[in-house]
Amino acid sequence: MDSTRYGIIDNHFYRGEAGFQISFTEVLSNETTGRLLPSTTYSFRQLEGFANQLADASRAVIARYFRQSFSIDAKGDETPVTVADRETERALRSLIGERFPDHGIFGEEFGEENAGSRFTWVLDPIDGTRSFITGTPTFGTLISLMEDGVPVFGVIDMPAMGERWIGARQAGAFVNGAECAVSRCDAIDGCRMVSTSPDMFSEWQLSGFKRLLGKTSFYRYGGDCYNYALLASGYVDLVVESDLQPYDFCALVPVVEAAGGVITDWQGQPLGMQSAGDVVACSSPALHRQALSLLNGADDD
Repeated sequence: MDSTRYGIIDNHFYRGEAGFQISFTEVLSNETTGRLLPSTTYSFRQLEGFANQLADASRAVIARYFRQSFSIDAKGDETPVTVADRETERALRSLIGERFPDHGIFGEEFGEENAGSRFTWVLDPIDGTRSFITGTPTFGTLISLMEDGVPVFGVIDMPAMGERWIGARQAGAFVNGAECAVSRCDAIDGCRMVSTSPDMFSEWQLSGFKRLLGKTSFYRYGGDCYNYALLASGYVDLVVESDLQPYDFCALVPVVEAAGGVITDWQGQPLGMQSAGDVVACSSPALHRQALSLLNGADDD
C-alpha cells in the first residue's frame, strides 16, 4: 500500500490524493486536504478508463464517415441524422451493456433501456450533426453517467480535434489528462460569451438573450458542445443556450462543475433528466448571478 491515506467512513472505502471512490450520494471529508469527497461504488479511475474506452470506440466509427459521402435522413423533429450517429450509438450501447448490464441507457438515436436503473448512461453520439455533415470539426461525442437522475460523470470528446474533456464532481476536470479550470471571470462587461445559434431561442428568451448580449464586450455564435469544453479550460466565460435535450447537456454538467464553473437552467436550478433544456454555464458564481438577472428581465445596472 502506498503513502496515500486510506479510511472507511460509513462503510464506504475512500482514498486520498492518488484517487478516490466516487459514489455520488454521500459526501465524505478528507482529513488530509479538507476537500469534500463523494463516496461511491465506482472509482474515478475505473470510470475514466471505461470512458476512454467508450470515446475511443466512438472515434473509430466517426473516423470512417467524417468528410466522406453518406446519406442524411430527417428525424421526426426535422433534425438531421446520419449513419455515423446511429452506428456510434450502437457501439457505445454494446460496450456499456457488456460492462454494466444492469445500468440504464438513454441515447439520442435509440431512446431508453433499463428504465428505472439507479445508474443511467446518457449518450449523444454526435453533438453538432450539422457541423459533422458540413465537415466542420466542432462536433463532439457526449457521454454522461447519471445517478438517480443527477449527472455525476461526464465526457466531452472532440474526435476531429483529438481533444477529450473528462470531469466528475469533486474529482476534477481534465483535458487529455491535464487538469483544467475555468477563467473565474466575474463581470458581464468583461466576459467572452458564446452560443451555438440565436435561432434556438423562443421570442421571450431572445429578448432576455439580447439584453444579456448588450452588456457583454465579446460574443460569438457556433460551437455546439465545444463551447462548454472551452469554458472548462478558461477560454470562454459564458455560454447561453436553449431548446436542449438531456443528451445535449448531461455530460456538460460534471465537466463544467469539476472545472470550477457553474451550470444551471435559466432559473438557476440544477440540470437533470427532467430539465426543460435552457442552459446557462458561467466561469464564476458572480457572473452566473448577473447572467440570470439579465436573462430574466433585470437591466443589472
